[in-house]
Amino acid sequence: MQMAVKKARQAKHNPLPNPGAANLMELRHGESGILDRLDLPDDDARRLMELGFLPGHAITPGHSAPGGDPRVFRVDGSEVALRRETAKKLILRQTSTEPAPRAAAKVS
Repeated sequence: MQMAVKKARQAKHNPLPNPGAANLMELRHGESGILDRLDLPDDDARRLMELGFLPGHAITPGHSAPGGDPRVFRVDGSEVALRRETAKKLILRQTSTEPAPRAAAKVS
């Protein structure tokens, strides 16, 4: 199995190679996102992947503690609480915001 894990030293130099990408903390209630990568040290990333935070999986935000930290996320049928610092390092795939092209109207 191929793991999409960035080492911490790489993340410092290029924290967001895709400037339009969002992190988990940017998800609002009712939204969901697809995990793209974990910008964490190997041990931390491996532990989160054991909990279900795998690239390609959908993640939905849940409730949060007073003050917003930690925040609960639903992933792979489980609810997991993450601190703000950790959630900011879980990067979501960029989704296209452009509308789908419309079919040309037939002229008779």
